[in-house]
Parts: sequence; structure tokens; C-alpha cells
Amino acid sequence: MKERHALRDDQWERIKDLLPGRVGHVGVTAVDNRLFVEAVLYRTRTGMPWRDLPKRFGAFRVVHTRLSRWSKSGVWEDVFRRLAQDADNEWVMIDSSIVRAHQHSAGAIKKVPGVCQAIGRSRGGLSTKIHATVDALGNPTGFHLTPGQTHDLVGADVLLANSPADAVLADKAYDAQERLVEPLEKAGKQVVIPPRSTNLIQRHCDRHLYQARHLIENFFAKLKQFRAIATRYDKTARNFLGAIYLAASIV
Repeated sequence: MKERHALRDDQWERIKDLLPGRVGHVGVTAVDNRLFVEAVLYRTRTGMPWRDLPKRFGAFRVVHTRLSRWSKSGVWEDVFRRLAQDADNEWVMIDSSIVRAHQHSAGAIKKVPGVCQAIGRSRGGLSTKIHATVDALGNPTGFHLTPGQTHDLVGADVLLANSPADAVLADKAYDAQERLVEPLEKAGKQVVIPPRSTNLIQRHCDRHLYQARHLIENFFAKLKQFRAIATRYDKTARNFLGAIYLAASIV
């Protein structure tokens, strides 16, 4: 159980100096940063209700409050960004995946009018769409959340805006000539997106390179091994995205 739900020593060494609460950092020094991170990882991996968190991790309310605070201040995202700095930018792959939102994810307090918690309602029920990019090795480089019914191009607008990659690989859902393909080509990037059969002009697509797109599908499969991500239980998009950043860092 410890191997499945805890950090290895080498993993902890890579992130311990990136976390608030460490010795020498501004503010209060945490009693045990590693135990807290492993508590969040345990819950993310198992998908259990916070109330069922094992007692060895401490009071579940304290753990959840600290998780929310770190999500709000961007700690989880910062750790992920630091680990993703050495990405292989020969090409970037983009895709999205829908996760069902559990009934417990509804009902977030709307302190700011118009704030969306990235939960949408469609024929299949409540859902959230995870937009993601991975590098040429299949390692994650970015995320964006939207309601489940949102088109994939919304994620592309955010994640591909300043991509340093030389080529972009995506499926037919991203075949938007004016909105996506032309801006990428003007930026000097190779576009590997199969054209729809209904297009009057059939754009060339490097089918051999396109086969590498299975790497992003493999990544989503790894991400959804974390049960609290395969099904969304978090009420706020902020906390759900924080859990995604933590899981992606482990991957």
C-alpha cells in the first residue's frame, strides 16, 4: 500500500524544496510536509471521501483546508511547471477527455458572480472536460478545464497560444483552418491534423508522424488511474485542477 499511495524518496527529493512550509521558507515551518502531500496523493489515488481519510494523516478538515489553500496560491501548478521545464518540444500533442462529475461535486458556493466551476450539463449528465498537452515523449506540459459540452478548440486556444513546439499533432476535432491551422502555420509550425473528408481542400497530413499521437491517449489512461480524477468529486475547479497537477507530477 505504501508503494502505491506514497512518494518514493527520489520523488520527494525532487519537489521538497519547491513547497511552502519548508525550513527557511517565509512563514510557518510545517511539521511534516511529506505526510501532507502523501495524504492528498492517497485521496487522489483512491477517490475516497475526505471524511474517510486514514487517521495517520491527521484531521481530514485540516488536510482539505491546506489543499485548498495550496490550490488557490498555485503551489501544485508551480511544482508541475518546474518538473515540466525539460520537456521535449520537438512536437506537442493536444487532446481532451471528459470525466463524469459526481453529485457531490455540485453546490459550490458562488462567491463571485459568473465564476464557472467547469461543470457542464449535457444529455449524459454533469461532466468536466480536461484539455491537455504532452510533449514528444508523452509527458504532460499543460492543462485547461472547461464544462463537458465545450468544444475542444477552446482548450487549443489556451494551450497552444505560446507553444514552443516545432509541430502540433491533433485529431480531426481540431481541424479549424482559420481558427487554428493558419495561425500555427504562420508561426512556422508543422500542423499534423487530418482534414475532414468534407473539406473542399484536402490538406496534407504526415500520417507516419500522426501515429505518435497515441502518446497522449496513453497519458490520459495513466491520469485516470487516479480515481478522484477519473470521476470528479471536488466542488471547485481550482481544487480539481490542483489534484490533476499533482497526479501529472507523479506521472
